[in-house]
Amino acid sequence: MTTTIPTALRTAGLAALIAALAAPLAVPAADPHPPPAAPSATVETDARPFPSGAPGEDLDAKVRAFLDRSRGRWRDMNVPESDGKILYDLIIANGYTRALEIGTSTGHSGVWIAWALSKTGGRLMTVEIDEDRHREAVANFREAGLADYIDARLADAHELVPALPGPFDFVFCDADKDWYKNYFVAVLPKLTVGGCFAAHNVSERQRRGAWGTGEFLAYVESLPFMETSFAPGSWSGLSLSYKRAER
Repeated sequence: MTTTIPTALRTAGLAALIAALAAPLAVPAADPHPPPAAPSATVETDARPFPSGAPGEDLDAKVRAFLDRSRGRWRDMNVPESDGKILYDLIIANGYTRALEIGTSTGHSGVWIAWALSKTGGRLMTVEIDEDRHREAVANFREAGLADYIDARLADAHELVPALPGPFDFVFCDADKDWYKNYFVAVLPKLTVGGCFAAHNVSERQRRGAWGTGEFLAYVESLPFMETSFAPGSWSGLSLSYKRAER
């Protein structure tokens, strides 16, 4: 059955609806004694400012362009490009984040190490005793866009390295060869299990003591909790000693 609503009734109902919609909404009066606000959650952050050159395609392009421009001019005791690539791959493969470099020179190895650390969320401390080399290295780090990932120290590593608190999960040693064993002994307690002590200009053919590294190699290979190998593809020689246990 169909019911017909009279026209007058429909008109009156529509007028009442329009009047109701036009009326202002009633807003409750503010409570003069509101309950205390709940405490906001706090987020802990790293005290170190986030690097301005954030890791990503832009930083990669800047580092690659710097290395391309600089190719062929790395002298003054710097590592060759092939060894820089080995260090880069090693850090990323193991996820290392707390790196120490003993012997900055003018920064070639530091660029490769810091570039890798920019991807793992890490940071490099590097030590150089020569003021001119240190100054040039700092300029190179800035030009490469990696300065925020590097703490470059002008210091005598004989004194500074034993005083550093650590911990470190990656150490690259490329300084005075006859002091390699002393550097290793100084950082060993600060090297985390799973960490790596990489020593430049050390290879199997140097077991007889070439360049003063023989004593270091004999010592590190005598430790049962250290596992030492040699990086394939490094014509300069690069030993990789991994800490497998505390003792």
